[in-house]
Amino acid sequence: QVQLVESGGGLVQAGGSLRLSCAASGDTFSSYAMGWFRQAPGKEREFVGTISWGGGTTHYADFVKGRFTISRDNSKNMVYLEMNSLKLEDTAVYYCAADFDVGKLGSLSSRWGQGTQVTVSS
Repeated sequence: QVQLVESGGGLVQAGGSLRLSCAASGDTFSSYAMGWFRQAPGKEREFVGTISWGGGTTHYADFVKGRFTISRDNSKNMVYLEMNSLKLEDTAVYYCAADFDVGKLGSLSSRWGQGTQVTVSS
């Protein structure tokens, strides 16, 4: 099974940018659909976006469309979340997830990383 480690979080001012990375280890990474999710304090984890195994198809939550971009590099076993025009409400712990079935991404059966904190300040 794949193991996931997120990095790249930190403190950024509103309007700024951050790039999160998710490193995957284990075999068959290119067979997994990948997703990003986030959890703000006191809130439930929510969907941010997904990318297909080949990278050709992406889907985003409405609140990040036009601001966030997901990409992957299967040769490096990496997935990225490029975040621009960050808002205070983007503050959360960001998690990457993997699943063979894109329809099941985010479920308990998905593989999850440990998360990386993103804090947006005014």
